[in-house]
Amino acid sequence: MRVLLVNKFLYPKGGCETYVLKLGDILVRHGHSVEYFGLQNEKNTVGNSADSYVSDMDFAKGVSKNLKAPLRIVYSSEARRKLRKVLNSFQPDVIHLNNIQFHLTPSIILEAERFRKKTGRKLKIIYTAHDYQLVCPSHGMFDSEMKICEQCLGGNYVNCVKKKCMKKSRMKSVLAAVDAYFWKLSKAYSYIDKIICPSEFLKSKLDTQKRFADKTTAIHNFFDTDNVTDFKKENYVLEFGHLSKDKGTLTLLEAAKRMLETRFVFAGFGAAVDEIIKLPNAEYVGFKTGDELKTLIAKAACSVYPSEWYENCPYSVIESQIYGTPVIGSRIGGIPELISDGETGLLFESGNADDLYKKLHYLLETEGKLDEFTANCRTIQFETTESYLKKLIQIYGE
Repeated sequence: MRVLLVNKFLYPKGGCETYVLKLGDILVRHGHSVEYFGLQNEKNTVGNSADSYVSDMDFAKGVSKNLKAPLRIVYSSEARRKLRKVLNSFQPDVIHLNNIQFHLTPSIILEAERFRKKTGRKLKIIYTAHDYQLVCPSHGMFDSEMKICEQCLGGNYVNCVKKKCMKKSRMKSVLAAVDAYFWKLSKAYSYIDKIICPSEFLKSKLDTQKRFADKTTAIHNFFDTDNVTDFKKENYVLEFGHLSKDKGTLTLLEAAKRMLETRFVFAGFGAAVDEIIKLPNAEYVGFKTGDELKTLIAKAACSVYPSEWYENCPYSVIESQIYGTPVIGSRIGGIPELISDGETGLLFESGNADDLYKKLHYLLETEGKLDEFTANCRTIQFETTESYLKKLIQIYGE
């Protein structure tokens, strides 16, 4: 099978890119031909034989410094043209879309459908939804104050403008709303054959709109369990990843202030670092990757995932438990689907530092409880590369 994986970034950047790159490796390992389409960038680790990519654009510079940005955010004729070259060269059986909004834009779906009709190929167009972009212009279902917001679920995207949900900018929020309305009125999404949702929670949100409800299927993200080894536990609590208010780091710090005899370790990056270094029992170790991060996770007594927004299927929660580390996670979004409350971890009320403190105290101070949870983690079954691929190939071949 010939599979074209499409994502705006073609190098390790975040959870979405981790998914795309690992999926490509797995497909190749099982005998499939894989190429990639996305933005041109010197960091790219994968590509396509046609050497055709969309020119990069740094939207962080602002609209005033990039007059083409407003149009390109909504529709990209360049992306269509560059994709056409790849499609004609590679002749894929499946186009698997991932994070395409704003840089590649859904205009490439129109090009995929054009190719399908022109060639008469039984081409499948698959989309993995890594966030809430299809129903929320700002993608995260939170407003400018980082508070949960569902007002756009019904398709009235003007709420994004009223609340300045897109990076607290009126102009960016207008553009995001225009983009949402434009592709709502377009037929582009109707050409997608299946939408893969990494959590039942995300699926439930997409299903609120009829145009998606008959296309969605939920499959948790996979994790490669090869070379997973046990480490001797050490006495520290870990949070790793993006360290910020919306990720719940400040709530964790409030709980940590009541546990000065317990060591808290933070790895990653984010706006909360300044607050972390003020706490005497907190240690900030910077951004970690690879074996260094794996060891840090595996040696932790437990990890905390205190997010305060609708997380989808965070790799951090899966990774911790795979490495034998219990997780205390907030009861929000797709997190509860990944933690067996009272067995491999504990759930607490999102944003509630008192509840988080109680759960931490219970797990760390109740005799035998930490050992019990750790043992349970080592028997947990998540989607493996093999089980995920089996389900994916069935979707590709439907």
